Amino acid sequence: MTTTMTAASIPATAGRTPRYRGIFPVVPTIFTESGELDLPGQKRAVDFMIDSGVDGLCILANFSEQFSLSDDERETLTRTLLEHVAGRVPVIVTTTHYGTRVCAARSRRAQEQGAAMVMIMPPYHGATIRVSDEQVVGFFQQVSDALDIPIMIQDAPVSGTPLPAALLARMAREIEQVSYFKIETAGAASKLSDLIALGGAAVEGPWDGEEAITLLPDLDAGATGSMTGGGFADGIRPIIQAHRDGRADEAYRLYERWLPLINYENRQGGILTAKALMHAGGIIACDAPRHPFAAMRPQVRQGLLDVARRLDPLVLRWGR
Repeated sequence: MTTTMTAASIPATAGRTPRYRGIFPVVPTIFTESGELDLPGQKRAVDFMIDSGVDGLCILANFSEQFSLSDDERETLTRTLLEHVAGRVPVIVTTTHYGTRVCAARSRRAQEQGAAMVMIMPPYHGATIRVSDEQVVGFFQQVSDALDIPIMIQDAPVSGTPLPAALLARMAREIEQVSYFKIETAGAASKLSDLIALGGAAVEGPWDGEEAITLLPDLDAGATGSMTGGGFADGIRPIIQAHRDGRADEAYRLYERWLPLINYENRQGGILTAKALMHAGGIIACDAPRHPFAAMRPQVRQGLLDVARRLDPLVLRWGR
């Protein structure tokens, strides 16, 4: 029997059409063997990702190894990629920084260069420096005041900053540009559900993250977008589309098919997964991270490619 979603079972967010929804994978940063930016390879990676059926892209995220980039390199990548994309899809630029003024300036600069949205984690530094809830609210208020484009708050364990659903909903209601949320914490589906209930129409974009490892329950909870790794949007986008269209059984079957590769990225290959797949498919010449980040182990690479070849994703064929 085929299961379809009734009006009662579709989350409340399904009644609105957000400005941005669907799959917005993170663009990996491509380096040469000597650790320099490989801009021609970077452009090829973006062209492949657009051809794979993305609804948009995100640059300079943690999965882009943003923590290994200089300010000048951030500027170079932002300018180069926004010019190269040239409006083919919307681009989210990650502008996270502890300092309010620095984050606001980064975000304003991204807007001026053509970003559709900025993604920002709450202010933190290292393992111990955090700020109070009121300081978090003030931080996002000041960044919002500098912008005319949406802010996505990234709620990720790496920041070590608890962001209860009630606090996120408060910021959605009170701060003009805070309207998108990428939830990557444990129990993401429950938090998304609570956020939607508490924030109402102010929560324009409740999104899934974490390489789509919890995609199906997050969609069931009301997520309207997903920020995944950059290697196989052609496999994940149909899951999101089937779910949006109310074809629950098809969404489940597709998720079941692609879950081994999603899991391999989330639990084994991590940040380097998309680049390893792009290298295997002839899209980029080098899949190395920047030192001191460790290279992918050969056995992990082999396992990743064994799983991927069973699914025949575009990434293994696009550059051949």
